[in-house]
Formats: sequence, structure tokens, C-alpha cells
Amino acid sequence: MPNQLTDHVTLRHGATLNNRIVMSPMQTHSGLKGGFASDDTIQYYSARSQAAGMLITEFHYVSENGGPAYVPGYPEQLGAYSDAHLEGLRKTAQALKKDGNKAILQIHHAGRAAVGRHVNGLDVVAPSAVDFSFLDYPVRELTLTEIDDIILDFGKATKRAIDAGFDGVEIHGANHYLIQQFFSKLSNLRTDKWGGSLDKRMAFPLAVVKEVKAIVDEYAPKDFIIGYRISPEELHGKNVGYDYKEALKLISEVIKYELDYIHLSLWAGYNSKPENSKKSYAELFKEILDDKTKLLIVGGIFEEDTATDAIENYADLIAVARGTLIDPNFAKKVTEGKGDTILHKISPETVEYSHLTPGLLEAFSREDSLGLLPLPGGESIRTLHTGKYDI
Repeated sequence: MPNQLTDHVTLRHGATLNNRIVMSPMQTHSGLKGGFASDDTIQYYSARSQAAGMLITEFHYVSENGGPAYVPGYPEQLGAYSDAHLEGLRKTAQALKKDGNKAILQIHHAGRAAVGRHVNGLDVVAPSAVDFSFLDYPVRELTLTEIDDIILDFGKATKRAIDAGFDGVEIHGANHYLIQQFFSKLSNLRTDKWGGSLDKRMAFPLAVVKEVKAIVDEYAPKDFIIGYRISPEELHGKNVGYDYKEALKLISEVIKYELDYIHLSLWAGYNSKPENSKKSYAELFKEILDDKTKLLIVGGIFEEDTATDAIENYADLIAVARGTLIDPNFAKKVTEGKGDTILHKISPETVEYSHLTPGLLEAFSREDSLGLLPLPGGESIRTLHTGKYDI
């Protein structure tokens, strides 16, 4: 019998998920200055406590020089780089866990994408000082000491996640942030132990995984969850940062640390394939995983039918981004047999139900490609169709 969305799933270290649906990490545009959680942050996550069996927060930066990665004018990205963030982290974990589902803190360093540092007149750090055409600010190469400190910061953020009551952490190694920047030969031009050959480009991601695992082994409950997110390829036209074959080699090393899951970020869709491949990314990565490491995929899942196809044919767990952003009760409706009532767009009538933060509403109102709808009081919001807008 094929996998079912409503299956209970027990992970490697003993944590059991109530279903195979995962809430994908999505920026809430709700942080206060310094990366602190706001009331809007907590209300947003509290409303989504039944969105999935496993709920992954938006990215939290682990080092003070690792964020914020945000568009100027919006509220800030959330942080986990100091003990001062613990109160907000505890409230977030409690909000997500209140209905018995698992809460995961995504930990991250933006590297060259820390736009907020540039806006605030601070230097932006990266593996190498590459002058990228898509950046309107310079980046500075990290020193060896700074690299060591960032690795330790991932561990410290993991300890804060444990202390705050999260059920796990997800290491964000995807979407062009610092971990991926070290893995990419386009952004990592170093000639020391952190760059050059494939093995050296793999060194930083693996050092982060090793540090996180060590902290978990020492301080966390036995069933604490560890995941790793990766973009399976980095392609810029004819320029290749890395291909899926190199990514497979990295993940083959990552899973030696006995993680609970690998999370593939698939912007072209959950069933997408590399060029000239008969197999999908999901199939290729599934082949290299041991039988205890679950495969989680995200991309193009908007309703119950596509989520069912993904689970039956591609992966162990399916992450839903826009679907859970628009309908906070996505998994609850599926498990109750009401999948046909899942909302697929935002309208003036559904804004309150969706419990979006003011920052998200402002972000959508600036999106020119979406249709304008009037709201009471003269405000405006763009229609958010799950098939059109990528979060």
C-alpha cells in the first residue's frame, strides 16, 4: 500500500509525526529590530499549529553578522544569535506545539545575502569577496577565525532551540545562503582548507552538521529532530556553482551524521528533474539515503491531490509553503477528510482567517504581478494565488 498523507511517521531518533505533511519555512515579515519575535510572529505561528504534522519556522540567523536577510522597508528577519532571543523562541515553540505537532527551528546564516547589514552601514561577509553583478554592495571575505565562530554559532543556536522547547532544528543549506555559498565554486574562491576542491567546498557544510549533531547529542532529548535543507543544483545559465551529482556527494557525507531527514528545495516543482535525466531530483536523492533518513521535498504543492501524488510517488514527507500560508488548517482539513475545502487564494473575505502578519500583507500589496483587491478602510491587498506566487 502506498504512503498516505495521514500516516503517522516515526523518525530515526524516535519522534513521531501525526501525518506526512510539513509546513515549509516561510518568512513572516514580523520581526522586531535585532531579530526579536513580535506579537504578530507568535499569532501567526499559533494560527498554524494544525497546518502540518511538522512545522518548520522561517529562517533564524545564528550570528550577528548573518542577517538580517530582508528587503528594506519590511520588518526584520528573526534571529537566534543571542540568549536575549530565548523568550521569543520559547513563545514560538509553544505556539506551534500547542496541538501536538512537532516544531522545528530553521537555523541559518545569510552570508552575502544579509541585505540588512548593508542597509545599516555594516559590512556583509561571504566565503570570498566576489563582485556579483546582482549585488549593489561589496562583500568581505570571512577570516578563518570568523568561520570557526560561525560554526560554533550554529551549535549555540541549536542549544537555544533545545532550551526553548523546540522538537528539532533544520540546518538551512539551500537557497544561496552562506552554507550553499561555501559549497558553490562560483562564490567560494578560497585556497585554504575551506575552498578549492569539492571535498574542501564540502568542509564548511559538514563542519556545521558535525557541530549541531554534537550539541544535540550532549543536550537534547533522545528524539530531537535534525534536518538539512539543500538546493539540489546551483545553475546560473552556463555558469554552474554545483550540479546535482556534487550535491549527491555532499548529502552522502551529511547523512553519515545520522540526521532524521533531508529537505530538497525544488523551485521547479516536487517532480522536477535535472536536465537530461530520466529520474527526478527526489528519486535521485532517495536512492542514496539509508532507510532511516526520510526525504522531505517542497515545490508546487498547493492542494491535497498534488500532496498525495508527492507522497505516493516521490518522498516520505511533503512540505507545503503557500498552501499553509493561505490556509492555516491545511493538514487538519486533510486529516478530517475536508481537503476539498482548502483555500487557494487570499481575498478580503479570507484575510482574517489566514492570520497573515501586517508585514506579509504589505509585502503582497507591493507585488505588481498579482491582482489588486480592495479591503475595508481603504487598504489594499493583492490576490495571492498558490499557483503564481513563490514564497
